Amino acid sequence: MCRSQSNTHANHHQEKTLFQCNEDISHHAHNGSNTDALILFTQLREFGFKPNASTFSSVLKSCAKLGFLQMGKQIHSEVIKLGFESDIYCGSSLVDMYCKCREFHDATHLFDKIPYRNTVTWNALIVGFSQAELYDQALDIYIKMREMGICPSAITLSSVLASCSRLDVEEDLKKIHALSFKLGLQSHVVVGTALIDSYMKSLKFTDANKVFNSMPEKNVFTWTSMVTGYSQKKQPMEVLKLIQEMRRANIKLNQVTYNGLLSSFVSPEDLDHGKQVHCQVIKEGFELEPHVSVALITMYSKCTSASDFCKLCSVTPLYDQVSYNSVIAGFAHLGYGEEVLETFARMNQSLIKPDFYTFGSLLQAIGTLSTLEHGKQTHALVLKTGHFSNPYVQNGLISMYSKCGLLDEAKLVFSLARELDIVSWNSLLAGLSQHGKGLEAVEWFEEMWRVGVKPDHTSFLCVLSSCSHTGLVEKGLEYFDLMKSDRVALAPRVEHYSCIVDLLGRAGYLNEAEELINKMPIKPEASIYRALLSACRVHGNMGMAVRAAGCLLELCPSDASAYVLLSNVFGEKGYWADKEHVRMLMGSNGVTKEPGYSWVGICNEAQTTLGKDLDDPLSLDAQETLV
Repeated sequence: MCRSQSNTHANHHQEKTLFQCNEDISHHAHNGSNTDALILFTQLREFGFKPNASTFSSVLKSCAKLGFLQMGKQIHSEVIKLGFESDIYCGSSLVDMYCKCREFHDATHLFDKIPYRNTVTWNALIVGFSQAELYDQALDIYIKMREMGICPSAITLSSVLASCSRLDVEEDLKKIHALSFKLGLQSHVVVGTALIDSYMKSLKFTDANKVFNSMPEKNVFTWTSMVTGYSQKKQPMEVLKLIQEMRRANIKLNQVTYNGLLSSFVSPEDLDHGKQVHCQVIKEGFELEPHVSVALITMYSKCTSASDFCKLCSVTPLYDQVSYNSVIAGFAHLGYGEEVLETFARMNQSLIKPDFYTFGSLLQAIGTLSTLEHGKQTHALVLKTGHFSNPYVQNGLISMYSKCGLLDEAKLVFSLARELDIVSWNSLLAGLSQHGKGLEAVEWFEEMWRVGVKPDHTSFLCVLSSCSHTGLVEKGLEYFDLMKSDRVALAPRVEHYSCIVDLLGRAGYLNEAEELINKMPIKPEASIYRALLSACRVHGNMGMAVRAAGCLLELCPSDASAYVLLSNVFGEKGYWADKEHVRMLMGSNGVTKEPGYSWVGICNEAQTTLGKDLDDPLSLDAQETLV
């Protein structure tokens, strides 16, 4: 509303009653025209309009929604001047305004001065603290409210339930659920939705479903809470069933629903569903909505569809920390390290500050590229911006230094970390294993077990690989048995069996390795037979090599390694005709061997050379430097 229009309205309102003026201001505030409400109030005051408690309540709500703290304080002064500070409606609105503006000391001080406080007054404080993510304080205020004998409303319970889910206090959650039954609010759509959201966040899916199925009325937020819960549990089929039921109930999906739906697609098998949802998003006009566009970018990266991911990134504007983080994380996940560095540079040029999530993805990419100088620069920036104490960043640093081969630096960061988790230990174990420190990796694994950190699949993969490469056959088999024991109860995956086959094969126990493969409770994959075939080449077992190569080619007919390893076995045994036959068969089947390549850091950049490019100037320079 322009100033001339406001004056016209103000003149018009001179002829109106106080009730009519309050109605107009309240109408603006209620309809979201908060700026218009405040302009009208200011103009009316200039023409001698005397507000009452209802007027102040409306304009204070507008100040709260707009975050206009200074104007709110000016109105507070008028409230005191006209003697309305003890009015319950003005007092509640003032508490709400100060909470929304994050002035919690003033809000609490004012709350304590209000002589009579009803449910609305208590709600203003509880909701304010809960929305500001001060969940402990919100729960404490609720407890005081109950001690004072004040009956909570649906809004009270929904806010307190939000706090319970964040604090993971299951006992309090159950008490509030019981109280909702006592008060007859268990079927209230706001309370029911809050209960579902809380149970989902606490991973109590059975309880959430019970509440959902008992609700006579469900709105889009109720359905979205269910969708989001199953999405976080990575159950896309359950999410899709809910979406189908939601549509049958004629409930239209909103942006948050689509966000939850897209977040449930996290593997290549989910890509087709993700694309179908993308089409629906475009049809309903949500594609450029910030949260939905970020969810689409994340979905394509997790489903490893690099072409769709890059295509979407090229048309999606990056405007804030969340959008930049989604693209940086996506490139890092897909292994596009150079693109991560470029996007991070653009983020800095746009003066958007990185957070712990940005640094975690950036360090992952640097570890993949093994560009140590970038890693050190990022470490310095982490310290400068105060993010070093974040566990996510510390794990990124441990992993980055480990992959770059600076194991002492990785161990130093590990020793400085305040909150060591399984990722911290695994990052260090992986670094030691990858850089030929097998015995040390075994020692760290033993230490991990000693301090009470339960190893996971990745931990065992690292230590089994270390045992394989250091010839610790008995130790490796001991860890493999430990993995399957009741003490750990982890079912070995294909990659663990592959390590054991490699362990036995390297040590010359080829029959034992083949027997293990034949007794596997899961179907062997290419890596299993590749490990056995490699061991057959080392130990010259031609018969077993033929069997392993046959199984490998049955699984992967275009796998070049099967042909190359088998031909080498024949060649080393002097069966030149057989070697030539395998090579000819490889060519007739259209199978080509990808050339090996190396990279080396030159001038802070990763330079790549193929194995066949031995005469390339860059390759010659690198060879001369290494010599």
